[in-house]
Amino acid sequence: MLILWYIKAFLKAWNDTCNAETGQPTMLIPRKEFFLRPTSFSGPCKSQVYFALLGVLFAPSGPKNWKDFNDVVKFIEFEHVTGLYIRGFGLIDGRGKGWWDISCRYHPDLKDCGRGAPTALRFHKSNDIHMSQIKIVNSPQTHILLLGCNDVEFQSLNIISPDESPNTDGIHIQASNHIFINNSFIGVGDDCVSIGDGISDVNITYVNCGPGHGISIGSLGGDGNVVNVSNIHVKHSILNGTQNGARIKTYQTGDGQVQNIQFSDITFIDAGNPIIIDQYYCGSPNGCPPTKVGVKINNVLYSKIRGTSKSEVAVNFNCSENVACTAIKLSNIELTSSTTGKQVSSSCNNAFGEAKGTVEPKSCLRSKP
Repeated sequence: MLILWYIKAFLKAWNDTCNAETGQPTMLIPRKEFFLRPTSFSGPCKSQVYFALLGVLFAPSGPKNWKDFNDVVKFIEFEHVTGLYIRGFGLIDGRGKGWWDISCRYHPDLKDCGRGAPTALRFHKSNDIHMSQIKIVNSPQTHILLLGCNDVEFQSLNIISPDESPNTDGIHIQASNHIFINNSFIGVGDDCVSIGDGISDVNITYVNCGPGHGISIGSLGGDGNVVNVSNIHVKHSILNGTQNGARIKTYQTGDGQVQNIQFSDITFIDAGNPIIIDQYYCGSPNGCPPTKVGVKINNVLYSKIRGTSKSEVAVNFNCSENVACTAIKLSNIELTSSTTGKQVSSSCNNAFGEAKGTVEPKSCLRSKP
């Protein structure tokens, strides 16, 4: 009954805020703890709205406590809202351990393993979003999902879950454009930031990533769909102890293109696969059959990359025979081994481009297809 009361109070406060036509309408979450059921804050609203989160929002804990809800896709959602400002020093706690304990990563033989694990915070078909200072922890699955959104600014976020928590991407972007992520700490059990299909104009700057799987474009093309990703810039960031680094991953079954990508001023600390393109990515235990198509990767710049690699192959371009990687550019790369006395190397398969300045390990790119 306590949870139901909070839901009614929250939705009433949201409706009042969303329907206000003058002033600076603000929904204030005070410095208290609130246990909520899955909640959707829907628009459109009559003006810009402010969501001031000062308290703590707790999700239901584990699958058993979610079974009575009709919608288990997400914990908190903002949908069809234009002009949204979320600020404060509050916390969203997804309480995800119960979901992690039935994940397919650890229990592949369990019936319905991992099915239905919710996202902590989802933005759906919303535009002109600004969020800063918020902390999000222990999501059952992805912490923040952008789906069909435009003009989004995330500043000074803290996104945290244990390294062993499965599928807990920090921020996943899908079918969205004009995204800015700045000055944030993301340490999770999957990609710190993952970029899906239908994406253009993403700028990621001053992100401290780790633990996690790195900053990834992909995986793309797993359903045989036509992919379109362009103008992705990752700059001035640190990847510390991550499983991968600056990664692009595509399935052989996909089609379309990934182009105009920049990774610059990146520091790796004991990172696995610091620079990697994998066009033979496959997430299926049964394998992925090759096709005569593929996702074209073109015009990717790696500039001012430095640090240490826990993998022997620090630069790995494993590109497709059908659609080779082209216009790959390496400039001022200085990667060494995390292990004293060991050397790192580069590996290229169907990868073409050029190297300028200091490039260590030595480039293996070919000049022409």
